[in-house]
Amino acid sequence: MPPINRTLASVEQFPTERDGQFVGLGPQLYRVERPWGRLPAGLSYLGISDVTVLPSGNVAVVVRGDPAVLIFAPDGSLVDRWSCPDIVAGHFIRASASGQILLSDFDGHRIHCFNEAGRREWVLGARDRPRFGEPFNHPTDAVEAPDGDVFVSDGYGNSCIHRFDANGKWLATWGRPGTGPLEFSTPHAITVDPLGRLVVADRENNRLQVISRDGCWLGEIRGVFKPMAVEPAPGGFLLVTDQTPRLSLFNSAGELVGRCRTFGTVGHGLARGPDGSIYIAEMGPDMLTRLAPVGAL
Repeated sequence: MPPINRTLASVEQFPTERDGQFVGLGPQLYRVERPWGRLPAGLSYLGISDVTVLPSGNVAVVVRGDPAVLIFAPDGSLVDRWSCPDIVAGHFIRASASGQILLSDFDGHRIHCFNEAGRREWVLGARDRPRFGEPFNHPTDAVEAPDGDVFVSDGYGNSCIHRFDANGKWLATWGRPGTGPLEFSTPHAITVDPLGRLVVADRENNRLQVISRDGCWLGEIRGVFKPMAVEPAPGGFLLVTDQTPRLSLFNSAGELVGRCRTFGTVGHGLARGPDGSIYIAEMGPDMLTRLAPVGAL
């Protein structure tokens, strides 16, 4: 048998073992940084639930142990802490381009909106007033569309998606318990993808459902195990964490184009920064992980 010729890249092109741990996702190589974020004495990630990147570039983290939102600068230094004693159990937090920051309180049955200074602007729902089939019954996530409409996954007590206008008027509700189109078993997270479609992590059905803004079913993405969080990425891509635990990258057609593991037991929350960094709110142990891009594979 003739010798096999292989062309190997020079090892100098790649980080070395002493540089730490690395994962690949699609064409990109990332350095694993965990725990990320420098906490002063007396603060911890106990009860970490989610993470988002604010328009300023700062990183906001929800913790439930002592209800608060921790604000980090891009270099990992803590720059602010919003005490949130009125939040019963913070679940997901999402920042929009308009500067609004939506925080879902799943056991308080409410969606809170903050500005980037930490001042609460408005609230949807009523504390201690769960409503079966209507807003809200343990809501899980909320996202603002570019035109200001707000979509909420009402996912622990209800199995539906609600739509509100920019003034908080309830416009529509879609979904019911089940396994078919527009049927849900724990709609755990919701986002608006770069094509303007709603993408819902239908956790116990092991799929993502893709829905139009008017509530029409457009399709589903399979190949995930209990998806937890979903985050849009440039080029029509989607980042998804699940309970394997792993992080998956799908293209706009729903095709899997990359996958790596997360390093905790559950990657509960997920965000992407403007520099391409990926932040994962890990549970078990409670920790914030950053995947920092270091170059192409």
